[in-house]
Amino acid sequence: MADKLPLKLHKTLECKQGAVRSVSFNADGNYCTSCGSDKSLKLWNPHRNLLLKTYSGHGYEVLDSRASLDNSQLVSCGADKTVILWDVASGQILRKFRGHAGKVNCVCFNEEASVILSGSIDSTVRIWDCRSRKMDPIQIMDEAKDSISSITVSDFEILTGSVDGYIRRYDMRNGMLHADCIGQSATCVNFTKDGQCTLVSSLDNRIRLLDKDTGELLGEYAGHQNSRYRVDSCMNNDDSHVVSGSEDGKIYFWDLVEGSMVTTIEKAGKDNVHSLSFHPKEVCLLSASEGTIKLWRSNSYSEDG
Repeated sequence: MADKLPLKLHKTLECKQGAVRSVSFNADGNYCTSCGSDKSLKLWNPHRNLLLKTYSGHGYEVLDSRASLDNSQLVSCGADKTVILWDVASGQILRKFRGHAGKVNCVCFNEEASVILSGSIDSTVRIWDCRSRKMDPIQIMDEAKDSISSITVSDFEILTGSVDGYIRRYDMRNGMLHADCIGQSATCVNFTKDGQCTLVSSLDNRIRLLDKDTGELLGEYAGHQNSRYRVDSCMNNDDSHVVSGSEDGKIYFWDLVEGSMVTTIEKAGKDNVHSLSFHPKEVCLLSASEGTIKLWRSNSYSEDG
């Protein structure tokens, strides 16, 4: 990928939904969702700068959203303490889950989209059954001592990051909990594509690569600014580079193995570039800052593909 860096600005989406709190590609990278401080959730084709649908139902700002693997449903969460399951095509609310005692920071589906997982400022992760008519969560995980800032899942594992300085990995197959202390507020967690490592951002201007099973520190990435806000980090499409937003308005790229900074995108945002989503297959990145989303593509990309 190094020969395709830095990425160049391809599209700018003026979202018109107040501050954009989160942006996320769907599973095939054809669409994305944006969460707004104006209580709205929007579905886009970012490659064509095309707004497809607006979803309204939250009582306060929307903080996170994800699409199901088959693209038929969306889930969102917000500062109104609720988690909402949406039908993509009709825009109708299918379920509204209540139970968190504070704002819900992060949300995701499992692979089958049979359950939703949500993490809250109330220090709990709650698992909701999409198919049951019962409104109570089927499980509450309350091991964290502070706000849950990030959550992601693999086929049988749940990975969470908390402001209490721990990342926790729940092995649902064996009923085990593994906890690793970062020593700083963990604000963004991801699995690598091979499932062997975890990538963790924290409020000490550091991103760490840990061995999933042993917790051993394999790599550390620094140079960006991240000491005040939740800022996303992620892997690129082939796991060769670590990518992060920054509180200085730039996007940073590091070589995964070497740990060295490869390049930056200058002036990616006016201030804090806080949300990122890398395309699952292509050299293509979404970033959010203030009220806009930007689509970045490889220098070698042409409209013809």
